[in-house]
Amino acid sequence: MTTPSRMPEPYGHGSGANLADILERVLDKGIVIAGDIRINLLDIELLTIKLRLIVASVDKAKEMGIDWWETDPALSSRARRDELTRENAELRERLARLEELEPSRAQEKEAP
Repeated sequence: MTTPSRMPEPYGHGSGANLADILERVLDKGIVIAGDIRINLLDIELLTIKLRLIVASVDKAKEMGIDWWETDPALSSRARRDELTRENAELRERLARLEELEPSRAQEKEAP
C-alpha cells in the first residue's frame, strides 16, 4: 500500500505571488522590523539589545532620508576621496602655520 506524498504543491504560473513579486513589493514600499531584547535578573536589567531592520530599495531609503552609506568611507569611494581631501587640506593648513612660525624662531635665535 502506498501513502500519498505530503510535499507541498509547487507554485504554478497562475497561482500566488512568487518570490520576485514579493521582493519587488518589499523593496518598493519598504519594510521595518523593530524589536527589543531585555535580559533581567531579579528586576535588574543586565542586557538590552535594540534591533532595527529596514529593508527597502536605495531610492526608497533616500526618499525616507536614509543615506548614511554615501558618507561612510568604508562603503563609498567618493566619501573616501572627500575624507582624504579634507585631511589633506587640514595638513596643508597646519604646515602653513608652522612655516609662518619658523622665521620668527630663526630671528629669536639670532638676537643676543
